[in-house]
Amino acid sequence: MRYALVGTGSRAEMFTQAVTATPGADLVALCDTNPVRIAAHQRLLASLGVPAPAAYPAAEFGPMLAKEAVDTVIVTTVDSTHERYIVTALDAGCDVLTEKPMTTTAPSARRILDAVERTGRSVNVTFNYRFNPVHEQVKRLLAEGAIGDIGSVHFEWLLDVRHGADYFRRWHRDKENSGGLLVHKSGHHFDLVNWWLAARPAVVYAQGGLFFYGANGKRRGYARDYDRAHGSAAAREDPFALHLADHPRLRELYLDAEAEDGYLRDRNVFADGISIEDDLAVLVRYDTGATMSYHLTAYAPWEGYRIAFNGSRGRLELDVVESDHVSPAVASALKGAALHGAEAAAESGSVSLRLRPYWQPPVDVELEGHRREGHGGADARMTAVLFGGQTDTLNRSATARDGALALLTGVAANESLRTGGPVRVADLLQL
Repeated sequence: MRYALVGTGSRAEMFTQAVTATPGADLVALCDTNPVRIAAHQRLLASLGVPAPAAYPAAEFGPMLAKEAVDTVIVTTVDSTHERYIVTALDAGCDVLTEKPMTTTAPSARRILDAVERTGRSVNVTFNYRFNPVHEQVKRLLAEGAIGDIGSVHFEWLLDVRHGADYFRRWHRDKENSGGLLVHKSGHHFDLVNWWLAARPAVVYAQGGLFFYGANGKRRGYARDYDRAHGSAAAREDPFALHLADHPRLRELYLDAEAEDGYLRDRNVFADGISIEDDLAVLVRYDTGATMSYHLTAYAPWEGYRIAFNGSRGRLELDVVESDHVSPAVASALKGAALHGAEAAAESGSVSLRLRPYWQPPVDVELEGHRREGHGGADARMTAVLFGGQTDTLNRSATARDGALALLTGVAANESLRTGGPVRVADLLQL
């Protein structure tokens, strides 16, 4: 199986390393708008004993597919560009694995779905949270009727001031690029609920705004006077600043690559120009009749999530603490970017899954296979299915239709923010 990857930022590393570690899989090409980042990935692969894949500029993406006889394309570019690469790959006869979100708008989702139907090729959206062992347990319990029919879901997700702040430093801070956190981040969560309930969103209403970051941070006394952290004395005193030069891999991927495209990875999270929200409340009604109340906070002191399912026979509660605080030593480290050393490991975490049936004492469900690393063990399990051919008895792999349904909750919520009213999902896209 011959793979090509387009988009060689830090998120690409999980995929390139998974492909090159899989017997029978061959990473034949890397493609990006920035040649410095491609070269950084080639050096990383060389350090793992992998021959350097061919390098192509983004303008040669289409010809690359034919020249390298690519079977499957992996898309890890800026969210708003996913569609152009996905559709081009499908029309070239390739299958596609794409980072979430599949795309950022309903019209671009329509074009992807049409291309899948037109070509007969497949799109798999890498919703790795489906592969978390604890989330799989939740899926089984609900499917087995542990709490009967589902009436409602309460879902709260907290991003701490290390992880949450990072969306406001980089390209995600522009809604045109990312669709905002309701599309880029919450799409994970909306997909989980769709999957858990075997349901699709019908009506969405949302409220929220930019509460903490941007100019509001200035008013609350958090901001230092700089635009980007590198080279700024003021940033050295700012716990919200990311210092690229202090992290060799980030220096290689971003700081050393700036001259090629001008992309700054270390913007001030309290600077002007941020068009995404950091505090969001969403109400969803599903086609099953169930409802969800959802809240995302991107400036919390701790990181984790709480989910409760209310059913006709009881309640199921999942509580996850990924880190109970952000220590000063790792305040500028990136979540999930392999920058967590012993200092980060000192932060405590916990997971509990509790079943509360009617007329009986609550039961703490024994956790199966939970791990602290890689999204609770999900990343390794997902890549084993996508690249290693392992069976997928829980139907965890997400199709283009699944990607569209997760996207539509976020797109409808963004539209509700704009209009102030509820939005019917079917008015945005017919599936």
